[in-house]
Amino acid sequence: MRVLVVEDDTILSNGLAVGLGMSGFSVEIAGTCDQARAGLRAGGFDAAVFDLMLPDGSGLDLLAELRRERSVLPVLLLTARDAVQDKIAGLDAGADDYLGKPFDLDELAARLRALVRRGTGRATATLDWRGIIIEPATLTVTQDGGPVRLSRREFSVLHALMERPGAILSKGQIEEKLYGWQEDVESNTVEVHVHHLRAKLGTDTIETVRGLGYRMGGSAS
Repeated sequence: MRVLVVEDDTILSNGLAVGLGMSGFSVEIAGTCDQARAGLRAGGFDAAVFDLMLPDGSGLDLLAELRRERSVLPVLLLTARDAVQDKIAGLDAGADDYLGKPFDLDELAARLRALVRRGTGRATATLDWRGIIIEPATLTVTQDGGPVRLSRREFSVLHALMERPGAILSKGQIEEKLYGWQEDVESNTVEVHVHHLRAKLGTDTIETVRGLGYRMGGSAS
């Protein structure tokens, strides 16, 4: 799951990148409103975390712009301004959740998972496809009850496909889950990860739809 963190405190933002990364998130950092706008234009995020006080504006203004553009990207406000009226203002401006500083990193990760889960219309975090089960909270994958060891990016590819069962994801859509908007994309990365996933989970697990992309093979359980 890719998350945009808009936070100008570099120590905190770097800590969030490391901590959320350990919980399975791919984190992109923006230190200003302008950097955040560039990231949002690039797209591919599953959720965003906004600080309110930024060097070139307010996270609330950034949120208002996002909602005026009809974006439904889940947004969590993370700020030291956690008085009740501040929370009300943030939620009324279009935020999906609000967490005050200081905060527990595990709670932030759980709240983000809940936002993404609700955004995809699922009642539970667990993903299940023909005996393959993903537990996003623990970054574990099992198949027919047995554990499957995946690399971080293999996990991300499988998670992206299983989040939208039956849907075809283009190579570009999958790459968005693997790379930041400022990173160089390796030309054959998706193909390599799909090859490894098929070797570990079965050749018919992921179907190639010629000219379009990839989707989970067969029918759901």
